Amino acid sequence: MDKQGPIGIFDSGYGGLTVFKEIYKKLPQYDYIYLGDNARVPYGTRSFETVYEFTKECVFKLFDLGCNLVILACNTASAKALRSIQQNDLPAGKKVLGVIRPTTESIHEYTNTKAVGVLATKGTVLSESYLIEIKKFNPEIQVYQQACPFWVPLVENNEINSEGAHYFVQKDINELLGKSLDIDTIVLACTHYPILYPIIRKYTPDHIQILAQGKLVADSLENYLQRHPEVEGKCSNGGNLEFYTTDDATDFSQKAKIFFGKELMAKHIKVDKK
Repeated sequence: MDKQGPIGIFDSGYGGLTVFKEIYKKLPQYDYIYLGDNARVPYGTRSFETVYEFTKECVFKLFDLGCNLVILACNTASAKALRSIQQNDLPAGKKVLGVIRPTTESIHEYTNTKAVGVLATKGTVLSESYLIEIKKFNPEIQVYQQACPFWVPLVENNEINSEGAHYFVQKDINELLGKSLDIDTIVLACTHYPILYPIIRKYTPDHIQILAQGKLVADSLENYLQRHPEVEGKCSNGGNLEFYTTDDATDFSQKAKIFFGKELMAKHIKVDKK
């Protein structure tokens, strides 16, 4: 039997910290290792094969660091790599979960009109993962997608209050809502987007709910561990947090506060080619 280890949280950069923040708030008793592949960000514009290879390399690095369970806190990685890794690459006793299924399973609890909007990166939209997964669980729901290619750079460059942020957020929301007058729920299908929530809320009609993924993923993980004691038993309980980045650790530590909500100290790590 594998010895206990931390829960791994992976993202292509900083965005997964918004999910990790909610997971840690909900389940502070466990040890965690966060790995951001900042040296190779963004993932959203890359091919399926490239995202799969990069994600696999980072997941196996987390396995090497002792993790038995890894959460892909990245929509692009969840859309383009999760299934292939689960089907083809997992060593015995290891588990990898994503952020898309927890959202799509529960979406029916929020919409009354059965019309849901999805705001995402171009890669997530092209994968149609949200469309496919929502239809799988709730075939009666109509899904309308909108790619928002400028939102991640706006957040990463700390331009969240700029004129450009207001312009692009309003433009993309208007384009999404122009696809259906019935939309009453919008999913922020990128972990960076909660940082833009005040602006998104400003340009979205009051009757429309806006769902960030962090809390949904945290609730789903708690439920998963309760239902799978064989996995929960492999998660160490020390309340320790470690942060790694494939890029500059000082830069990561400074910018990460925007996403995680408090100061943290990251370390640089190299990821092996698989």
